[in-house]
Amino acid sequence: MKIALGIEYNGHGFHGWQTQQNLPTIQSCLEEALSNIADERIITFCAGRTDAGVHATGQVIHFETKAKRNMRAWVLGTNTHLPPTIAVRWASVVDDDFHARYKALSRAYRYIIYNHTSRPALLTSRITWNYDVLNLATMQAASQYLIGELDFSSFRSSECESPTPMRNVTHININRIDDYIVIDIQANAFLHHMVRNIVGALMHIGAGFEEPEWMRKVLLARDRRQAVETAPPYGLYLVKVTYPDIYKIPCKNNQLILI
Repeated sequence: MKIALGIEYNGHGFHGWQTQQNLPTIQSCLEEALSNIADERIITFCAGRTDAGVHATGQVIHFETKAKRNMRAWVLGTNTHLPPTIAVRWASVVDDDFHARYKALSRAYRYIIYNHTSRPALLTSRITWNYDVLNLATMQAASQYLIGELDFSSFRSSECESPTPMRNVTHININRIDDYIVIDIQANAFLHHMVRNIVGALMHIGAGFEEPEWMRKVLLARDRRQAVETAPPYGLYLVKVTYPDIYKIPCKNNQLILI
């Protein structure tokens, strides 16, 4: 039997999604909890491997098991074995050909910036602080150069293992709510550090260090060295993964409301 789960987590204190020896990760915590419920070893596969410090409200995983459990056990039972910063939100039986990563049509991320001269205290591990006065209009203008199926070599990390730098970004929406700037971006898939590198460039432009057209120049350079530093992980959330309707995967918008 193959089961899909919707997962939410606060990435602070974890070394990312993927299991690493002797380090706390989201995957290792989940697999240990699920193995307790199944009474057998469980191996999970996720829609997107998030980095250390990155959060999720709409992560999707799947696993195979011989255990016969109802969906309530996979949700509530598993949650009793998880730390309070990780939670299973839903469970569903899926077809044998389903794969959380390879069957996904798109992923959506949200990045939250606290734009104020004074640093925050309560949300310090859940948002990124930028004290520069960020110009929303220039950030919005720059973001439009990134829409479409393009070569994102300038926005991938040196550790990226993807065989191609081509990705199709369908939309980037940037809004300000009081002292917060919220960036929503959706694509068929993302390269390693792609969202954080894009956000770093957008903040650079918003602060007035470059004009919006600089984004196009960086994109066409296809050279990571032409961009700026990677934005911190704290403000990044995986909020939605969509799949073909045949799989009946819940894909409602799970965008976190902090503000």
